[in-house]
Order: sequence, then C-alpha cells, then structure tokens
Amino acid sequence: MEVSLFPTLLAASGGGSLIFAFEQSTLPGRLILLSLFVASIFSWSVMITKFRTIRRAQAMRDDFIALFRTDRQPLRIYTDGMRFDGAPLFSVYKAGCQELTFQLLGSAEVDETFRGRLDSAPRISPAQMRVVNSAMERAVGETALKLESQMIILATAVSGAPFLGLLGTVWGVMETFGDVAASGSANLAAMAPGVSAALITTVTGLLVAIPAMFGYNYLVTTLRGIIVGLDNFAAELGSEFEHKYVDHGTRERPWK
Repeated sequence: MEVSLFPTLLAASGGGSLIFAFEQSTLPGRLILLSLFVASIFSWSVMITKFRTIRRAQAMRDDFIALFRTDRQPLRIYTDGMRFDGAPLFSVYKAGCQELTFQLLGSAEVDETFRGRLDSAPRISPAQMRVVNSAMERAVGETALKLESQMIILATAVSGAPFLGLLGTVWGVMETFGDVAASGSANLAAMAPGVSAALITTVTGLLVAIPAMFGYNYLVTTLRGIIVGLDNFAAELGSEFEHKYVDHGTRERPWK
C-alpha cells in the first residue's frame, strides 16, 4: 500500500519536478534558494559585462595598434588628440605620453604651440626616462586591476554555490528525518517530499556554479593575455620613446 501510494503522489505532483520540490521546501531551504538566485544574477551580470568589455577592448586594440605602428612617430596619436576610450593599451599609451611631455616641456597640456615646443625641446636624460617607464608601469597595474575587478564575484559563485546548496540539502534531510521520527511513520511516501525538497538546493547550487566556472576560467585566461599584452606594449612604447627622445650622451672610452 505504501509503495503503490508513492507513484500516485509523484504523478499528482507532476513527476517529482523542480516545481514540486520547491513547493515542498521549508523556509530555510527557500532562503538558500533565494541566495543562490541572487548569486546567479550577480555572476551572470559580471560575465556579460566582462565579455562585452573584452570584445570592445580587443576590437579597439587592433585599431589602435594598426594606427600606432603605421606612423613611427610615437607621440602622433597623443598630439592629434585621438582617443581610444575602452582600449586598455590606450590608457598605458596616454600615461606614458603625458609623463614624457611633462619631462620634455614641463607641461603635459596640448595646445596650439605644442608641436613647435616639442620640436625644439632638448632630449631627456635616462633618469627622466625611468620616470616615464614608471608612469607606464603604474598605468599597467591600474588597468589590470580595473580589468580584474568583480572577478571575486565569479570566484565566490564557483566555490560557494555548491557548498550553500549542500547546506540546504543536509538541512532539509535532517528536518525530514526529524519529522519522520516525530510522526513515527517511516514510509517512502512520507519521506519523499522532504528529500526532494532538500535535493533541490544542491541542484540549484550546481546550476549556479557550473556556468560561473566556465565563465571564470575563460575570463581569467583572456584577461591574463590582455595584461601580458599591456606589459609588452609598455616595453615597446618605452623603446620608441628612448630611441627618439632620450639623450644617452657619449660614453668615454676606458683607456682615456
């Protein structure tokens, strides 16, 4: 009788679906489900925002690099007032140009006399060039921090959602056995709704963590490549500046 009642209960409840499990869940279980739902919203928001940011940054990077390498005048983009907002490379380029022009002219402001003053400005010393390199290094670090911002949300979703779901399951199973012990009727039909409601939190936790895991791995790998590209560009830009604007002087021969 007890076994025959269980299929009837499942059929009446829609085959033991997630809706049935949610309807049977207790207040702690529903609070955990709500927490997982909020975590899912935040993780998907971060992933979508980062995907868009990376796609835009990569598109603008190609345009910026093509323009920068076409004209071997490293300050041309800066002096022409062209902007590539959204491109991490441009942030590094702008920081380097501002510090270089300050070292050359005593001011980073671009006005109608800028080109003339730049053409007549003496070259800077290696010590001043080290200041320029430091400015670009700071820009690389600040840009990297900006790119990696909010990644902690995805990392938390990946590691925390399954444990939160497991907590709901353990809590639900504990309450189910407590209710069975209190009623004194240990049958499958009495235990099934509680166990089903308990398991839904684990399922939900995995549904939150799995997409966040794939998104996190992709974003970490892509962002690491972008940051390496920032370091390489800073070194390339520094070489261009040093070749054109740094006066190394004439080294004396050791026998003189």
